[in-house]
Amino acid sequence: MDLEPLARLLTALGAPGDKAGEMAAQLDKRARQLAAEKGRSYDEALTHLLKLMREGWAAKERGF
Repeated sequence: MDLEPLARLLTALGAPGDKAGEMAAQLDKRARQLAAEKGRSYDEALTHLLKLMREGWAAKERGF
């Protein structure tokens, strides 16, 4: 999988630009693990993880 689009998405969601590539690789790896563990598709696992990250960044911006 080309991780560049995922890195751009992470940046758009609030990830630091200099860390987006590394974060994309880690997210891809975890999504594959989660898909295998839970019997989900890769896309479902990746979507779930992205939602969690978005919620975490939103909470951080609100000061939580």
